[in-house]
Amino acid sequence: MSAVVLPEPDADESGPYTHLGFAKAKPGHEEAVEELILGLVGPLRAESGCVEFHVHRDRADRSSFVIYEMFRSKAELEEHLGMQYVHDFRRDIQPHVEGPLRQQFLRMCSTHPAVGE
Repeated sequence: MSAVVLPEPDADESGPYTHLGFAKAKPGHEEAVEELILGLVGPLRAESGCVEFHVHRDRADRSSFVIYEMFRSKAELEEHLGMQYVHDFRRDIQPHVEGPLRQQFLRMCSTHPAVGE
């Protein structure tokens, strides 16, 4: 499993570093995928750099999941991605999902009261 490479923040960026993760459960594996993702909530929210972490399930396609996580900085998200429980999650979810997990990294255009405001 390859390491995640995060894009550099823009030079003028002072807001949080946001990551979206997308997972598509194999037929019959939807509940296993949800359980594995929900297992991240406690340890992830306990990380000092975590501002927000949320798990979503598509209402129309119950096999599609979206993870929303916001960290104070790129460095803190990189630290998070290097943690053993994250590596274990990425390994454990693979038999239950179609293809690799898709990821997207966002620049926040609005302000966020918990970071820099």
